[in-house]
Amino acid sequence: MNQTQSVQLHIGSVIFPRVDQIDFTGPFEVFSRIPNAACVSIAKERGPLRDGRGLILTPEKTFAEVGQLDLLHVAGGPGQEALMDDEETLEFIRRQSMNARYVFSVCTGALLLGAAGLLRGRKVTTHWAAFHLLSYFGAIPVDERVVVDGNLVSAAGVTAGIDGALRVAELICGTQKAQEIQLEIQYAPDPPFNSGSVSTAPLEVVAAVRSAYQPLTDARLATARRISGKLGIEDGTPRNG
Repeated sequence: MNQTQSVQLHIGSVIFPRVDQIDFTGPFEVFSRIPNAACVSIAKERGPLRDGRGLILTPEKTFAEVGQLDLLHVAGGPGQEALMDDEETLEFIRRQSMNARYVFSVCTGALLLGAAGLLRGRKVTTHWAAFHLLSYFGAIPVDERVVVDGNLVSAAGVTAGIDGALRVAELICGTQKAQEIQLEIQYAPDPPFNSGSVSTAPLEVVAAVRSAYQPLTDARLATARRISGKLGIEDGTPRNG
């Protein structure tokens, strides 16, 4: 159902130290243009934090200061790994997701949803380097840039958050308004290289990036296996969507 322009929409974006800032700022650019949207950045604690590349972000509210959201947006990034056992963060995500109209993850924000126990039987995507971990949380991995499963919308890595946010905007306020927002921000990607996915990038580029990611990928795999057991999921056998 499309959101009418007379009703305020409460949108909250969860951020944290070493978040990928565009997982937050890209969708924010879209969500802030939805009619009568009230967007707020949320973190476990007040005070400036640095994203994964050193950019300083300042959350507006803490978990305890946020009422029920209509749209819960969970960003990703390397700092997600430190929150996989953070019960305060996971409980906030669980509590909000119970009554949120939509839940939207970007990149490895999906793994936080998984750790919160929200991905069982749900079709989901995430960053390509973490895609193989989704099944450890009972999810049905779908290798697409944006996946919609009921009220759960997930976007693949980093910049895919803009695509996902536009899809959410369409769900909330209709196709035309989402297209108007796309035009407002002149979102018409035309990259200089065709290296934006593992299926199109040169083999040597894929190898170099995989190697750079490997320590974090290994840590995420160990965490996923441990949490899978805690959630009572017997194995991480991939499921086809």
